[in-house]
Amino acid sequence: MSPNQKLSAICLVSGGMDSCVSAAIAKQESEEIALLHISYGQRTERRERRAFEDIADFYNVEKRLAVSIEYLAKIGGSSLTDKNIEVSEADLESKKIPTSYVPFRNANMLSIATSWAEVLRANSIYVGAVAEDSSGYPDCRPEFYAAFERTIETGTKSETRIKIVTPIIHLSKAEIVKKGIELGAPLHLSWSCYRSEDLACGACDSCALRLRGFSQANVQDPIHYQN
Repeated sequence: MSPNQKLSAICLVSGGMDSCVSAAIAKQESEEIALLHISYGQRTERRERRAFEDIADFYNVEKRLAVSIEYLAKIGGSSLTDKNIEVSEADLESKKIPTSYVPFRNANMLSIATSWAEVLRANSIYVGAVAEDSSGYPDCRPEFYAAFERTIETGTKSETRIKIVTPIIHLSKAEIVKKGIELGAPLHLSWSCYRSEDLACGACDSCALRLRGFSQANVQDPIHYQN
C-alpha cells in the first residue's frame, strides 16, 4: 500500500463541534468514511441524533450507524444521564472531574466502533477527543487512546489493523473552529449543549468551551443561545 493511498475510516460523530470537525478531517484523509453515532440516554439525545443525521447528510454518507447504549444511563453517575444530578455551571479554570463525566463512556463507544470497523475492514477510527477537556475527562487523554489501540491489536483478528486517529486532540477550541472553517465543516449543524435541545444554554461547560473557542477565533458562532 502506497503512503499516499487513502484508507476507509469510521468516524464517531456525537453531533458536537469537535466530532463535526473530525468528520471533515476524516473525509479529507480517507477514500470512504462511515459515520457512527452512539446515544447513551443523555439529556440532549434527540437533538444530538438530529445533528448527527444532518452532518451525515451534508457529507452524503451512505454508511451510517446509530445505536444506543442506554445502560450507561441506568448505571448513572453523571449529570448528563441522571436528572437528579444538576448539570453544573461552567468553570473553565477547574481541574476537577465535572458532573458531566460519564464513567468510562469513551471505552464503551470505542468498543462498538472497533466491532464495526473490523466488519467493514476499516483501517482507522476517528475520534474528536480534545486534550483541553482532559483535565475533566480522563478518557479524553492521549494516553487513553494509545492504550485502547493496543487493546484493539490484542483483541481482534491477526489480520486486522485499526488505528485510532485523534486529529484535533492537541488543538485548542479556537484552533478547532479555525480548522473547521478551513475545511468547510458544517459547524452550523453541530450541537454542543449539555442541557437544552432547543436553544443552547450558553452556561454549561460544553457551551462555554465552544463560545470561548469561537470568541478567541474571532468568529461568530452560527448557532443560537438562550442568553
